[in-house]
Amino acid sequence: MFSSLLKNLSILKKFLFINLIFFTIMGLFTFAYIKNVQPNLIKKKSSNHIEVINNTIDNLIRLDVKFIEEDIRRFLFSTRFLFQNLDRVIFFDNELNLVGDTDTLDLDPRSFSTRLDTVELEILSEKKTKEITEKKNINIGSENAVSLSDILFNYAGSKNFGIPFTFTQEEFNKFKLTTIKNVMQDGQNIGYLAITENANDIKAAIDERKTFIIRTAFAVGIVILIFSFVLNRYFLKPIKNLVSYTKTIKDKNPKTTNIDTLKLRNDELGLLSNSLDDMTLELQKRITHAENFSTDLVHEIRNPLASLKSASEILHDTTDLDQRIKLIDILSHDVQRIERLITDYSQMLKDEVALSKEKIKKLDVEPIVKSVVDDFNNIYKLKRGIKISYENDGKNKYFINGIENRIEQIVANLLENAISFSKDNSDVKVRISKLNDNKVIVNVLDEGQGFREKDTNKIFKRFYSNRPDKFGQHSGLGLNIVKNLVDLHNASIKASNRLDRKGASMEIIFPKV
Repeated sequence: MFSSLLKNLSILKKFLFINLIFFTIMGLFTFAYIKNVQPNLIKKKSSNHIEVINNTIDNLIRLDVKFIEEDIRRFLFSTRFLFQNLDRVIFFDNELNLVGDTDTLDLDPRSFSTRLDTVELEILSEKKTKEITEKKNINIGSENAVSLSDILFNYAGSKNFGIPFTFTQEEFNKFKLTTIKNVMQDGQNIGYLAITENANDIKAAIDERKTFIIRTAFAVGIVILIFSFVLNRYFLKPIKNLVSYTKTIKDKNPKTTNIDTLKLRNDELGLLSNSLDDMTLELQKRITHAENFSTDLVHEIRNPLASLKSASEILHDTTDLDQRIKLIDILSHDVQRIERLITDYSQMLKDEVALSKEKIKKLDVEPIVKSVVDDFNNIYKLKRGIKISYENDGKNKYFINGIENRIEQIVANLLENAISFSKDNSDVKVRISKLNDNKVIVNVLDEGQGFREKDTNKIFKRFYSNRPDKFGQHSGLGLNIVKNLVDLHNASIKASNRLDRKGASMEIIFPKV
């Protein structure tokens, strides 16, 4: 139940709730500590009283002092060193008559009308092997004061008679501690001995602890409130803004949530905001890219489908053999066109997924290009007599930051494009060079017709193809794939006509490592 309750609370409420529980537990322990500290301090003082009382009783019995005023007075004068650290020692005879008092050392009887609010009993054996603590609340009205004689009378008739009895008194700003015990001689009770000590230090110690605990609790409460404010103001509210931002993006809500202020922060929330915003922009870019691509694909498929429909209708109605053969060729080309579009589109989707998992690293581009050139030579040299050669500017290494299989794909697509424009028995060159600033250039040169377009950048658009005689063999996606892979490597690609002779040039410039 406790865990389910916490799950439904916000972070701030969880923080305050846990602190409330912590405060409650600490309060209970503090209350128990305060309740126990006073009896412990009283017991320490009463132990000293009992020791003095026992020593006094031993001296009384040894000196055979009678519990009469004159004997007690002489005894007090002769043994004052026993009571030098005590405030007051009082002697009573067996009839509870005052026979001695260190406070006055006279023979006048004294009446004690000290008001008692709380009585603390400390019952200790003379050998101190047994301790019993008892608390009694005595109802005392202003007209019914409890005197020391009354306490002695009750003590004489109680079951604890013969055991030291300690109680406390509060009178105005004074806190007194009194211990009483009867005096036995030859099995007979001959009197009572009471020691009273000012115990304001106990009261002060307890008040000091209470004040310290209250101040500490108040200070901790202030700190928690300040921390809660800081937590809510600088952490929880920004997180709520980020959550609202993600919900707005998810629900495609036209209402915008501004997180630019969060992006300016230099802490982890600032990094998270920037990362989240970049991720959102990238996802939106990919979604737009996919939507546009799908629209273009549908548009491109409509053309061969319309051609298929027309050719099939004409083929159904015509009886001329030559015309039927031409129509069948058109149908075949249209089918190849659709197949090529779907295959290349599927390959692009696979490439995009693979690119998100691959890592760019430092590599030498020369052996990669050589490998692709060798593979194409084995295919097209025998098939069409096309010779594919490799050249470099004589530098040692051509390092770039890239993905090996994607570099292979770039070179392969450019070679396929160059070969498709080349006549049989012509030459295609792949040249690698390095600029003074260590940028690496990969150049693919063919001997085809070159570009008729004034703006050669359009050849990198999706589904662009300027091959009406071979439209069934090309989807118009090859160079677009090359452009995307070049952008992935932070490189640039340029298409132009050759200056030395007729043909096309594809030049890729990779940034320096």
